[in-house]
Order: sequence, then C-alpha cells, then structure tokens
Amino acid sequence: MKKYRYCFLLLLGMVLVVLVASLFFLPERIDEEAPSETERVLSPEETGETVKEDQIVINQEQVEPAAPKENYLLVSEDGFLLVFGSSRSEICLYTHIPILDFPGEEQDKLRQGIWFETMEEIYSYLESYTS
Repeated sequence: MKKYRYCFLLLLGMVLVVLVASLFFLPERIDEEAPSETERVLSPEETGETVKEDQIVINQEQVEPAAPKENYLLVSEDGFLLVFGSSRSEICLYTHIPILDFPGEEQDKLRQGIWFETMEEIYSYLESYTS
C-alpha cells in the first residue's frame, strides 16, 4: 500500500510542478503575442489599400489571363445543321443532322441561328432533340 501512496504523491507533485511552471511562463507568452503600440495592425483605411481580402492574388506568377470567349453559331444551311465560329466565315462542324428532326419552333430558331458559348452546349442541345 505504501508503494501506491508514494506513486500517487509523486504523480501529484509532478502535476503541481507542471501547473506552477505553466502559470509562471504563461503571462510572458501572452505579452509576447499581444501587439505592442509600435507593432499594431493598421486598418486598410490607414494603409490606403483598396483591394479587398477576397480579391488578393497570392502567387502572381501562375495567374494567366482568361482566354477570350469563343462563340459558336448553330444554323441551318441547305436543310442540315452547321456550326460556325464567332467570325461566321469558318465552319467548325458539319453535323449532318437534318433540320426536319426538330420541332417547328426550333426549326425557325435554327434558320435564324442560335449562339452558344461552348461546343459542349451545342452537343447538349443537339442531343436533347435527336436522342
């Protein structure tokens, strides 16, 4: 029983030493972490910054300008659908899909031409009517 008592007292003593040591060093750490008057944080108004935090670019070497948007025109020519690029002079895709596969309202739109931002949108549109 004496062994257990000595172990308990030893453990209690170690806990007290750790507690006293943490209380002794804790106020110094709090003082170190608190900004002093010379190290105070300046607000954006004081520094003259106009960029909001969610707009800051951290690594500017990897930032690339956005690619110019490519638009595509889906239009009916000679009864079949063709896809033209944004310049309307270059044919990007021959679909070999007859305009008669589409409902009347869509046929009128396709004769006028429908603009899409991506080829994926064109494929999705064509698939929704030809499947």
